[in-house]
Amino acid sequence: MVMAPYGVLQSLLRERDLSQTLSAVHEVLNPGGIFGLELVADLPSWEEYRKRVSLTGWRAKRGGARVTLVETVTQDRARHLTIFHQEFTERRGRQTDTRRFALTFRTLSVPQMARRLEKAGFAVTALLGDYQGGPWDPRAEVWMVLAKKP
Repeated sequence: MVMAPYGVLQSLLRERDLSQTLSAVHEVLNPGGIFGLELVADLPSWEEYRKRVSLTGWRAKRGGARVTLVETVTQDRARHLTIFHQEFTERRGRQTDTRRFALTFRTLSVPQMARRLEKAGFAVTALLGDYQGGPWDPRAEVWMVLAKKP
């Protein structure tokens, strides 16, 4: 079995990297081996927003700083990418420390990933919408795909 949890494959931003990864997984699995992967749920339909405060509070360590996380989400639909821009700020009195970073994911739906798996030689055996084996649908909180090497 090979596992690719929480959007690992969606972190491969170039088509060549995804294709080579799927080929490598196919190569290392024995016939009958299972490839299980999880996608970031609902990523293709995420609404864009700017400067949304998603976390505020106090950090007890290091002098009790006030912390704030501000996020912006953008969709690059032409390149099939979803970008999360995050700004983390700690304030202690008059001192402010801000860190910025971005996370980019390939915007793939479950059907799109299933087609890529089949193209790589896998047989998709299950599309799941929760960790207990419930069926997948586009509104599910979890998106998992199980595929078998024939």
